[in-house]
Amino acid sequence: MASNHRLGALKAFDDTKAGVKGLVDAGATAVPAIFHHAPQSLNDAPHHHDHQFAIPVIDLAGLATPSGRASAVGAVKAAAETVGFFQVVNHGVPEEAMSAMLAALRNFIEGPVEAKAPYYTRDHGRRVRYQSNFDLFQSPAANWRDTLFMDMAPETPEPEEIPPACRAIAPEFSGLVQRLGSTVLGLLSEALGLRRGHLEENAACLEGLSLACHYYPACPEPHLTLGTTKHSDPSFITVLLQDAVGGLQVLVDDDDKQNPAWVDVPAVAGALVVNVGDYLQLLSNDRFKSVEHRVVAKSAGPRVSVACFFRTDGSTRVLAPIVADGGNARYRNTTVDEMVRHYRAKGLDGVSSLQYVRI
Repeated sequence: MASNHRLGALKAFDDTKAGVKGLVDAGATAVPAIFHHAPQSLNDAPHHHDHQFAIPVIDLAGLATPSGRASAVGAVKAAAETVGFFQVVNHGVPEEAMSAMLAALRNFIEGPVEAKAPYYTRDHGRRVRYQSNFDLFQSPAANWRDTLFMDMAPETPEPEEIPPACRAIAPEFSGLVQRLGSTVLGLLSEALGLRRGHLEENAACLEGLSLACHYYPACPEPHLTLGTTKHSDPSFITVLLQDAVGGLQVLVDDDDKQNPAWVDVPAVAGALVVNVGDYLQLLSNDRFKSVEHRVVAKSAGPRVSVACFFRTDGSTRVLAPIVADGGNARYRNTTVDEMVRHYRAKGLDGVSSLQYVRI
């Protein structure tokens, strides 16, 4: 629990409704104490520049031919079973739409505080929420970022619910990403030995889509804080649009799992990053890996990114592991609602929600 002094500082920060961007605009030359992370959480594993751990880049251009599709399924399977992350190119989302989405996010966050304040809320019932740190009052240390959340499916918010800067591009971009999500879920289904439509149709992995549009201002003391704490995603899959600033890192195990290390996910021009989420690790019965990742704070910036979380809409929908012949379930059946409750209660603490349902 936060001390009274810390709680007062958190409330004062939250009440500005200006986020981290407000601190930077006010000329902050030091990182306030509420953002200071413990040294052990900042340096919990070495940072490797070793190419053997590189996050694979998979070309989706050849999916129309049987050989091209088989090649893509093999590449997606290898990535999902090991590092849990891959990048895709020739994915069908035009670069103009990607650039416009990032520009719209910057326009909103960099706009006047009074224009943003009406969207600032911690009410999960609102489909569009602007805030700094969804877990501000739960986490041991705040992260150096502000976020515009938009729940885009199964129902698109009314136009007036979406900030004017994002009103046209957010629904367009969401539709394009859903189409890519369908393609990727098809490849992942085949990688599990299932028919192409299984994850989308039977498991409803494409039913819900939430956008977390993150803005990470340049940080005056990046060694003291993080952009995003170590975590895994409460999703089936996440598709990430990131700019060229960098900072995303994945925690990768070596072959004997004794020496995990942080590995950079480089900004690849025109690419989108895809990662396996907790719900898909559960569905796949641990065949696919939902890997922990973080964003380091940087003196360069701002970094802007849009994380597109594919979730089921039905909070009571049962998540059940798909067990291969002769195998045993590694998880008990659970619901999305239960998983989300764990996630919201603990915040980003580097502890997977999967541990609560593992057998």
